[in-house]
Amino acid sequence: MTKIINLTPHTITIVGEGNKFALNIEPSGKLARVTAVTETVGTITVKTDVNVLTTSFKVPITTTRYGEVEGLPDPSPDTIYVVSSLVAGRVPDREDVFIPNESVRDEEGRIIGCRSLGHI
Repeated sequence: MTKIINLTPHTITIVGEGNKFALNIEPSGKLARVTAVTETVGTITVKTDVNVLTTSFKVPITTTRYGEVEGLPDPSPDTIYVVSSLVAGRVPDREDVFIPNESVRDEEGRIIGCRSLGHI
């Protein structure tokens, strides 16, 4: 039997046939994440209406550089790890790393679960 460890901060709900909830995978309390450094590279000025007065607002333009994966354990027999797409994309050779796949949405378009676990 395979052990699933959720390294995201969210409960992952895998939805079965007929959109019936089949399995909830609770967060493990540990997070796998990718380090990031964000730098402001400029601004754009936009006009906005505030209390009937027209004014301008400066919106920062940034760039983000992603680095190393943190918090992802080494492979372990009969264990898979569910992580974010960003983390999974940084470790494409890890066969034990999965993402929630095939999103299921409610009537208002909110994600309520997924149909499968997938690789990137």
